[in-house]
Amino acid sequence: MTGRPAPPVLHPPLRAWLGPLAVLAALTVLALGVLYADGGAPGRVDARIGAAVDGVAPRWRDVALAVDFLGEPVGAATLIGITVTGCLLLRRPRAAVLLVAGVGLTVATTTLLKPLVGRTIHGEENLSFPSGHTAFLTAFALVVALLVAGRLRLGRTAGTSLVLAAGLIAGAAMGGAQVALGAHYPTDTLGGWCTALAVVTATAWLVDRAADRWAVPTDDGTADTGRRVRR
Repeated sequence: MTGRPAPPVLHPPLRAWLGPLAVLAALTVLALGVLYADGGAPGRVDARIGAAVDGVAPRWRDVALAVDFLGEPVGAATLIGITVTGCLLLRRPRAAVLLVAGVGLTVATTTLLKPLVGRTIHGEENLSFPSGHTAFLTAFALVVALLVAGRLRLGRTAGTSLVLAAGLIAGAAMGGAQVALGAHYPTDTLGGWCTALAVVTATAWLVDRAADRWAVPTDDGTADTGRRVRR
């Protein structure tokens, strides 16, 4: 039996740095959640950032709305559909699975955390922490960056830098849009960003573990993950 193993979604050199960063991100979400639990007003950091962007937001409203659309059901489904198709065409099934599972679990996590934290904006019915839109686009960018880093076989420093930079750019774009539109406090968007980093990293590790477990040994001692062992 011959075959080549499917490449991992969490490129080995990146694990040493992304793992601890994911734990730190999860702890940050926990800390922010406790700090702003059951709150209904901006914190000190939120107020300062809000004052800095006051007057600038109206001029960028159309841009903010365009970015916000990417986190809405139609925009999100379009992004996911196109990228999953690309992963399959590139023969990266693990990346396709991570894209769906990682982004889906990230959004589900923010949905579950909102009622637990209980922070609101513009009324008691509008739960705000963490920002689901920010978490979605950040998670999407992280998965795409992981695919690129693995495909280019980047080292630990270059690969981690690429993944974090992609996540920061996407998170800043969506987070800024949410603040400009008045949909979230700035710290909500930070919570969404950290949620995405923690969940995507953990999901990538789990996807690789599951795929490796179902791998079939090949003649040269590697694993062919495209076929399942028959019992």
